[in-house]
Amino acid sequence: MIKRKKSVRSRVHAALTAKSAEAPRQRIGVMGGTFDPIHNGHLVAASEVADRFDLDFVLFVPTGEPWQKRGRKVSHSEDRYLMTVIATASNPQFSVSRVDIDRPGATYTVDTLRDLKVIYPNADLFFITGADALQKIMTWRDWEEMFDAATFVGVTRPGVHLRAEDLKGIDASRLHLIEIPAMAISSTDCRKRVEAGRPVWYLVPDGVVQYIAKRGLYQSAEGTVGSVGPASVNSTSEDTAPVDAASVDAKSDTDD
Repeated sequence: MIKRKKSVRSRVHAALTAKSAEAPRQRIGVMGGTFDPIHNGHLVAASEVADRFDLDFVLFVPTGEPWQKRGRKVSHSEDRYLMTVIATASNPQFSVSRVDIDRPGATYTVDTLRDLKVIYPNADLFFITGADALQKIMTWRDWEEMFDAATFVGVTRPGVHLRAEDLKGIDASRLHLIEIPAMAISSTDCRKRVEAGRPVWYLVPDGVVQYIAKRGLYQSAEGTVGSVGPASVNSTSEDTAPVDAASVDAKSDTDD
């Protein structure tokens, strides 16, 4: 009986599969959010979670079309993506993904995690979100699948506490809560400051301050908005960061 030789493609696939199986599993943080704009609280939270959970890197995932904010003004996805790239560029442990922005239709966390599991099959995912959002997490689409796909890390500012009854039914091994003082910063407040002509220096990264001014984001309807940064603002835009109103606007299926 004559044995057929394996094709080059099948041999390469087998080699890659074997190599993937042998490689150590990565630990990847996933910080999803509208990032409108991204601020220093996001960066501090991501850095702190990376340290505490020994993550290889943190992937920032700007929301594409936040379904819960239809009918509200949200900055263009490319503006939010570029602000995120600018904000994270100096940290080699940070990276930015277009997985949500490039996916058509409304953005749901479960879709984000499904796609990332395909992109990073040999990785353990740690989804970083505002602890406030966790109170409503069981209303998110396919929430049980989300906890199968990733460990959730809820970050909150001092004085904010979750109610135990809101977290019943969630596997304790798949959920961690940590307190981070810098989370008192919010994208909502940053937008309001820009609209009112107040500075946002040291609340958002310097490059993002300059980008907001250059692109004229968050201008008030009346016109000029004062010293957002090195230039005046003269265009328009608004928000979309999921847990933003309370503390961190990390991705949420329901909140601002």
